[in-house]
Amino acid sequence: MPAVVKLFAVEANTMSNNRSQVPDVQKVKSFLLALQQNICQRLEQLDGKASFKADSWEREEGGGGTSRVLTQGQVFEQAGVNFSHVMGAAMPASATAHRPELAGRSFEAMGVSLVIHPNNPYIPTTHANVRFFIASKEGADPVWWFGGGFDLTPYYPFKEDVVSWHQTAKDICDPFGEDVYPKYKKWCDEYFFLPHRNETRGVGGLFFDDLNEPGFERSFEFMQAVGNGFTDAYAPIVERNKELEYGDDERQFQLYRRGRYVEFNLVYDRGTLFGLQTGGRTESILMSMPPLVRWEYAFTPEQGSPEAELYDIYLKPQDWLVQT
Repeated sequence: MPAVVKLFAVEANTMSNNRSQVPDVQKVKSFLLALQQNICQRLEQLDGKASFKADSWEREEGGGGTSRVLTQGQVFEQAGVNFSHVMGAAMPASATAHRPELAGRSFEAMGVSLVIHPNNPYIPTTHANVRFFIASKEGADPVWWFGGGFDLTPYYPFKEDVVSWHQTAKDICDPFGEDVYPKYKKWCDEYFFLPHRNETRGVGGLFFDDLNEPGFERSFEFMQAVGNGFTDAYAPIVERNKELEYGDDERQFQLYRRGRYVEFNLVYDRGTLFGLQTGGRTESILMSMPPLVRWEYAFTPEQGSPEAELYDIYLKPQDWLVQT
C-alpha cells in the first residue's frame, strides 16, 4: 500500500488546528444521501428505460443503509448505487491492517459506492466510492478521515474515452494542488492491480484514503468534488458508445473480462472485506458482482486483435494526458 498522501498546501502553524477540527458528521451524511439520489437520476436518464429499485436495510450491530439497483436496462445490464452508515465497537481487521494503532477503537463509517455493468461491450464498466470514517477511544481524540475515488474498466477501449476520463479526473483535482492528480492517479494504478494476473483491472482514475491533513472542511470539499465529478467523467463515454453495434464475439470477451472484476473484488478489495468483516448486508456488499460472467482456461487474445490491444496497451499504467 502506498504511503499516505499529504495533500493541499497548508501553513505549518495551522496544520495542528486543521487536524483537530471537529467533523460535522450530519453534513457529510446529508451530502452522501443527495449524491446517491443525483447519481441514480443521471443513470436513469442515460439508460432511458429502467429505473432504480430501493432496498433499505438495518444492521443489528448499529446503522444501516439503502441499496438502489437497476437491472435489465436498455444501456445498463446492472447498476447498483449503495449508501451505508454503520457503526461498531471495534474496527475490523481490513481497516486496521495498515493502521494498527486504531485496533480496538469503536468506529462510525458512511459512504456511497457504486458499480455499473453495461450491456454493450464498448461501454466500460466503472466503479466509484466516497466514504468517511471516525475511530473513537475513551480518553483520546477521535481519528477521522475521508477516502474514495473512481476507476474505469474498459473491454474495448477507445483512447478518446480514456483521455477524457483522466482529463476530468485532473480537472477535479487541480483546484486542490497541481500534485494531487498525479499522486492519486498513481495510487489508483497501484491499488486496482491484480498481482496474480500481473495486470491492472482497467485504466485507473483516482484513489485516495486517510485524507485529513488539510482539515475537515477542505478534505470534505475534495471528497465532494470527486463524488460530484463521477458522472461528469462517465456520462460522455456512455453517450458516445451506447449505439455502437457489437456481436457475440465482443459479448463473450466482455463476459470473460468481467471475471477479473470478480477476482479483484473478492480477493483484494478493502471495501468488500470491510463490509463482510463488519457484518454488513451481503446482498449490498456483493452488488458489485456482474450478473453474468465466464472464465476460460489459458485464454490468449489473437495477435493484432482489438482484444490484444487491451492487454498490450491499456492494461499498463501510463500517463494518458501526454500530448502525442
